[in-house]
Amino acid sequence: MASNIKVLPPLVDTTEFPSTVWTEKVSLIDRLPRSVAILGLGAIIFALWHLVTMSGLINTVILPTPFQVWNQIITVGLNLATGGYMLAALWITTQEVLIGFLLAAIIGIGLGTLVGETKFGERAVMPYLVAIDTMPKIAFAPLFVAWLGFGLESKIALATFVSVFPIIVGTASGLQSADENAHMLFRTMGANRLQTLIRMKFPFGLPQIFTGLKIGALSVMAGAITAEFLGGGKGFGELIRVAASQLDTARVFALIIYLSLVGLSMYAIVMFTEKRVVFWQNRRGND
Repeated sequence: MASNIKVLPPLVDTTEFPSTVWTEKVSLIDRLPRSVAILGLGAIIFALWHLVTMSGLINTVILPTPFQVWNQIITVGLNLATGGYMLAALWITTQEVLIGFLLAAIIGIGLGTLVGETKFGERAVMPYLVAIDTMPKIAFAPLFVAWLGFGLESKIALATFVSVFPIIVGTASGLQSADENAHMLFRTMGANRLQTLIRMKFPFGLPQIFTGLKIGALSVMAGAITAEFLGGGKGFGELIRVAASQLDTARVFALIIYLSLVGLSMYAIVMFTEKRVVFWQNRRGND
């Protein structure tokens, strides 16, 4: 009987059974290294820019060629390196930006703590802050000039005013995002309100606080330069205004590029501080 039993072949050939693991196919452009992608995109932008200006579609008085801008970058750089008048102008604008950002950080974290920690701040103060934030802040520039004069004070005031609101929002939302279980633990251990704020809420809210600081670092330059446009001064904003009045658009581009380097430096400082202060978030990302 045993010799009549036939072994049937398997219904499916397991050696040719396809894998059921789903994998996403990464495109070639997404596999490029970051440095190569940045340089490649920049090269494409400059090539298109050069073609548009050389084709005659746009007059070079309105849009200068990349080579004209590069020549002005060299000229401005030499003036800065040799301690010319542009270096003094850049230092004035840098002071406005640095002091404005520091004041914005102090005021923003203070008001954000008031809004995020107290019911009075949330119910009474926050509506006024939202109403002020909806206003066109640039329109306040003549008022600051009238109140504070044509010196650095009016420029610092507008720079602070423009950059303070993201810091307020980031601080308030960060303090309100604290874990409820941690809050209950602190309450069980007998921690008072100030101890809970400093030792629990602020550490939990630091990532969002630094998000507000980074946004503020990017916007403070706009406030300072706008104040120089409208309220006079001796900074880079005044140099841009003079160059624009003379239709020297290549010089305007060069000055803007150097100002962007100052803004990027501000942002990099905030990023560096965040990595040192919020060190546990970086470790979690690496894990």
